[in-house]
Amino acid sequence: MGTRILGMVLAGGQGTRLSPLTQRRSKPAVPFGSKFRIIDFALNNFINSGIYSIYVLTQFKAQSLTEHIQRGWRFGSVLLSDYFITLVPAQMYLYEELGPVWYRGTADAIYQNMHLVENHRPEHLAIFSGDHIYKMNVAHMLEQHEAQRADITIAAYPTPVADAHRFGIMQVDERGRVTEFQEKPKDPKPIPGRPDTALASMGNYIFRSKVLAELLEIDAKTEGSQHDFGKDVLPRALRDGYHIHAYDFAKNPIPGQAGPNTYWRDVGTLDAYHEASMDLVSVNPEFDIFNAEWPLRTGSEFSPPAKFVHESGERVGRALNSMVAGGCIISGGVVRESILFRRARVNSYASVQRSVIFDEVDIGRHAQVKNAIIDKGVRVPPNTKVGFDLEADRARGFTVTESGIVVVPKGYRFE
Repeated sequence: MGTRILGMVLAGGQGTRLSPLTQRRSKPAVPFGSKFRIIDFALNNFINSGIYSIYVLTQFKAQSLTEHIQRGWRFGSVLLSDYFITLVPAQMYLYEELGPVWYRGTADAIYQNMHLVENHRPEHLAIFSGDHIYKMNVAHMLEQHEAQRADITIAAYPTPVADAHRFGIMQVDERGRVTEFQEKPKDPKPIPGRPDTALASMGNYIFRSKVLAELLEIDAKTEGSQHDFGKDVLPRALRDGYHIHAYDFAKNPIPGQAGPNTYWRDVGTLDAYHEASMDLVSVNPEFDIFNAEWPLRTGSEFSPPAKFVHESGERVGRALNSMVAGGCIISGGVVRESILFRRARVNSYASVQRSVIFDEVDIGRHAQVKNAIIDKGVRVPPNTKVGFDLEADRARGFTVTESGIVVVPKGYRFE
């Protein structure tokens, strides 16, 4: 597509509800699925859709994300003007106009970097969130955007009314044109004829560049604005008569995938993150990471193969209904319904159940871990139990979620 469309990924989220996983990294940098980071899914959606001009806007705790993209996401040694993935930290580019402020909201993040858009002069701008798990053929969304001659197209996802207060909620007419938009309403309106379901914004937008520039210029000068797309820009665009169209995510075609494209997860809480991780190890996962026609790239790391050793009585190294990354050693222990990241080790007679184990975690002999997320570099001593006595886990300072998931922070040292 060249610069007919420019991609921008909003990757500055703090992810406070994912703490302690976000104590030292932003939400888009959180590891997911044995070898990926959350940001990888947005980047793969752009690349697989033929969008090769991409800016990634960062702000909070960006070092881990910066290193991941700099090391793992390149187009090769030949520099092409329309082929790039470039990190854009908050840098107060409009200091003289706005004063000493960082990004004040999603819309302001784009406004402060409109000089980058002007450099490329694209017809359209795709503004996508960098912290959701999903696949999306953005080219198909762009086709509909142009066919409808829309000023703005919003990716739409039906969600239960009980959860709809967390999202922007739309009402549309029979042609798919948006007639109402409310950001995180206390009493969400359901889809007509479907009283239990509301139409939610996925936070993914395509704008005509000229329209975006007009709206952001007005928003920047509006007193009391929170400079957010959902709270301010989209409601204003609707009031001012711009053509806003809803794109039905379920009709998004993914090559090599049968059936509708319905998997979209906001892993904004620890329980949601754990649930999405467990989705991956089911026998027939709804989110298929093995589809060769929609490859999922990530930063390459040269790890040795995973290794399973010992086969003597109870001392058998094995992993069942699990995902195991390169460099892992299952040394006489058992792993069930779990995800192991690079270079994790499970020692003899240890067991890991329904857990997510990050890079370089060592599970000692006879240790037992269940319903847990253990962050990078933790060594679980022999005979230790995690996830069995939640009060004892809380006494250690671990986060315990409402559903009983225990989270061990990065680098934690047991007594």
